[in-house]
Formats: sequence, structure tokens, C-alpha cells
Amino acid sequence: MGRIIEYNGKKPELGRGVFLAPGSTVVGDVKIGDYSTIWYNAVVRGDVERIEIGAYSNIQDGAVLHGTKGKYPVFIGDYVTIGHRAVIHGASVSSFVLIGIGAVVLDDVEIGENVIVGAQALVPPHTKIPPGVLVLGVPAKVVRELHEEEISMIKEIARRYVKYAELTKEGLGE
Repeated sequence: MGRIIEYNGKKPELGRGVFLAPGSTVVGDVKIGDYSTIWYNAVVRGDVERIEIGAYSNIQDGAVLHGTKGKYPVFIGDYVTIGHRAVIHGASVSSFVLIGIGAVVLDDVEIGENVIVGAQALVPPHTKIPPGVLVLGVPAKVVRELHEEEISMIKEIARRYVKYAELTKEGLGE
């Protein structure tokens, strides 16, 4: 089980079936929805602003979620994948989104539903990403609309991580 840290009198709220891998850290004003997973060495840092993570979402190894004090909290919808080493800083990510490995999403970004942000993309502050698109590059740009198979893949990856959590709990003897 990961670390849960109360901060300034605020303790993270965990929904039913939430999995925190060893080495993960969840701090302060954080709410995590049912069956979401926080993986090894991921940090969900609700010390300066609130962080909400919906149901069936996964925050993969080494990812960081953090807000900007007094300005930008973090919102993550349902069935969202935040890839390994990705950073979400003061942004809003709608449901059914995949944030690729090492992507960086900065303050006041709003990402619509059914979006893929590619690996290593940098989404600059104040960017609004419409629903149903693929976003790539530095700085990130919309390159095309998603195909139905890609939208289905986003949902399948999120479901898969719930299964991975069950297997991991068994493997760790929890």
C-alpha cells in the first residue's frame, strides 16, 4: 500500500477498490474515485490545491499530479490513463483520455473527452483541447480526429489497469 498523508487537516478520500501501489504517495486534499489505481512512485500532491480523480482511472509509475495555489486545481475524469512519468499541473482532464508516457500538461489546460495526448507532448498553459482528437508534439498541437478503435482502446486500457491492480494485490500477498 502506498503512503496516505494528511496535510493541513485534510486527508485523502479513497473510493471503493482504490489501489495504491507501494511507493506511491497521496497527500492532502485529494479525492480518488472507485477502482482507480495509483502506481509505483506516482505522487498525487494535494497540498496547495484540490485534486480529484474519477472512477476507473490510473496514474502510472512516476507520474506527478499537482496544482497551482489559489488558481488551478487538478481534475481527472473517469477512465483516464495518465502514462508513466507524465506530469499534470493545474489542469482539467475529461473522461476517456489517455495522456502518453512522459507528457506534460500545464496550468489551466482543459482536455475534452476521448482524447489521446501523445508520449512526450508538452501542452502549454491555457490550452483548450477539443473532444475526440490526437494531440502530439512540443508544443502540442491537434493533428487529427481519433478513430473509433482508438477511443475504444482508451477505455480498454483503463479497464486493464483495474485488472492489473487485482493481480498486483495477489502478487504482493494483500
